[in-house]
Amino acid sequence: MITKFAFLIPLLPLFGFVMIVFFLRWKERLSAVFSIMTILAAWVMSVIVLIETLARHGEAYEAFYKFVDLPRFILEIGILIDPLTAVMLIVVTTVGACVEIYSVGYMHNDPRFSRFFAYLSLFLFSMLGLVVANNFFMIFIFWELVGLTSYLLIGFWFEKKSAADACKKAFITTRMGDLGFLVGLFMIAFYFGTFNYGGVFAKVGEGVIPAGIITAASIFVFCGAVGKSAQWPLHVWLPDAMEGPTPVSALIHAATMVAAGVYLVARSMSLFVGSAEASLVVAIIGLITSFMAASIGLVQNDIKRVLAYSTVSQLGYMIMALGLYGYDTAQHGHSPGFYAGTFHLYTHAFFKGLLFLGAGSVIHAVHTNDIQEMGGLVRKMKTTAITFMIASLSIAGIFPLAGFWSKDEIVAAASHHPIFLVGTLGIAFMTAFYMWRLCFLTFWGEPRDQHRYDHAHESPKNMTYPLVFLAVMSVIAGWVGLPWLHQGFASFVYHGEAYHPHANYLLMGISLIVGLSGIYLAYLMYYKKSISAEAMAERFRPIYKLLYNKYYFDEIYHAVLIRPVLAVADFMWTFDARVVDGLVNGTGWLTIKWSDIKLWFDTWIVDGAVNGSGWLVRQGANILRFLQTGSMQFYALFILVVLIVFGVFKLEATAVLVGWPFVSIIFVLGVTLLWLFTRSAFVRGRNGGQTKSEE
Repeated sequence: MITKFAFLIPLLPLFGFVMIVFFLRWKERLSAVFSIMTILAAWVMSVIVLIETLARHGEAYEAFYKFVDLPRFILEIGILIDPLTAVMLIVVTTVGACVEIYSVGYMHNDPRFSRFFAYLSLFLFSMLGLVVANNFFMIFIFWELVGLTSYLLIGFWFEKKSAADACKKAFITTRMGDLGFLVGLFMIAFYFGTFNYGGVFAKVGEGVIPAGIITAASIFVFCGAVGKSAQWPLHVWLPDAMEGPTPVSALIHAATMVAAGVYLVARSMSLFVGSAEASLVVAIIGLITSFMAASIGLVQNDIKRVLAYSTVSQLGYMIMALGLYGYDTAQHGHSPGFYAGTFHLYTHAFFKGLLFLGAGSVIHAVHTNDIQEMGGLVRKMKTTAITFMIASLSIAGIFPLAGFWSKDEIVAAASHHPIFLVGTLGIAFMTAFYMWRLCFLTFWGEPRDQHRYDHAHESPKNMTYPLVFLAVMSVIAGWVGLPWLHQGFASFVYHGEAYHPHANYLLMGISLIVGLSGIYLAYLMYYKKSISAEAMAERFRPIYKLLYNKYYFDEIYHAVLIRPVLAVADFMWTFDARVVDGLVNGTGWLTIKWSDIKLWFDTWIVDGAVNGSGWLVRQGANILRFLQTGSMQFYALFILVVLIVFGVFKLEATAVLVGWPFVSIIFVLGVTLLWLFTRSAFVRGRNGGQTKSEE
């Protein structure tokens, strides 16, 4: 049984990542081929696992190893394969394989071609590991790896400031949600004593955990989904994440990473069922997000941003349906919401992946994201245009495409809640309108930029083949939800009971009319031009500006959060630079100055005194050495001079004794002799003490 080896499914792309990084990064084509082969092998195994799960009628398979086994806490490493896991494996590997094949053509001239495929492989490992995990601890580990790889892929063209800013914004915003998720995990560990899904859900069902703890833990776990699935109020990162390469947008921000939040809520549904309050919070957040994002998408002109807000809106759809399931089940014991949310998660991956890859094909051809600079491309890019419009019909919920069946289930889930039902239908109308506004402005009418139109061309086959495959899936993927096929699909077994959908033809008809109405209004405004879009924008200018500026969420966050944080950071930097560093640097400066003073004192006072004494002795010696002539006459003269000097001091007494005339004669005679002998002595001293005759 292949299911026993399902742990190999995430390890295959990890093997591709390791091989590219260490051995194949210098061989670009081989790197791409190896990465594609690993994800295709994972896809084959996923298909077999799905078939075996269907054969078991949805019975779950679990294998684990107890990593930590304490009396009050158990930590496991293991896998869980049930219908939800099996379907998500198909979604991730199918879209992942299509994106990797498409990327060969889209990224062919990129200087970091091999690195791109290495990052894709690492991301797919993270996402698949998240899907097969059997406990909250493992899902959080892979959850963070998904965040890391999305950061690397969004900022892949990091030389662009907009891309560098976008990856930081995505990383920081999702970390806000992950902080709440982490708090929820701590609560689960403390109160439940295990991270294992089955163990946690069993204690919820037994009623041994206080209701307030279940509510708080559920809401904190949901915080992780709010960040990862870009739900209000943490939705602001996803549109900016379109700065990454278009295949990244298709893989991460349409079909897999953002779907991780929905998957987390679906996987934790038994936890939410234990708290009607938490489930209602989930449903309300989903409705607000979906309506808000759909309204913003009405007026955007960047083709990828329109799809980004469409993604946020559709994710809100899924979250709302899951929340209604938890609320209705807690109140009444039954609801189609779980089936609706997970079913739409499955179908959305195919048509939204196709929409992003189709947008990438258009951008590749015309080198602009602005739909106001396009037009008439259906004549140049038939394959891209046709597949893109198929996906647009599917997301608009047009029969019999995949989106029709899953959207109909969401409408059915909201049918017992008037506010949610009206909101759901209004969102469906806006979705159909903005998607076909996008189609008409991009592919129909006359070119609005002739130069770009003249240089447009269809993408190569390695880009168009994935488009065709996803277009087929956008048509048929939802047929498993047909009333006569759903039982073979195991109907997403939950709580040991399968949900059996019953066709509500009235709701199906209403939702179909709503979708067609949105398409028709877009046709009148942007193809026939019988209604002026410019006049409508001018007439409702305040609303138009509000939507065009995305409800000013970025500006509000910048004023309320970012600027205060930056101000605090600037203050702390200033305090650190001027006070902390000032004290440190001031202490160093004072130490240096004190050292300079000590150096000066040592050099000029201490050394000066010592050296000065030596200098004085040396100079005195230089003078006294002239007295050491070796001449007896000089020594006699010296004695005479001493006597004369002594006599001068005693002159008055001498004059009284011998008389002044005799003193005067002696003085003159002494001076004369002194001059003669002094001259002779200096001459002898200069000649080393030798006279002329001695030489």
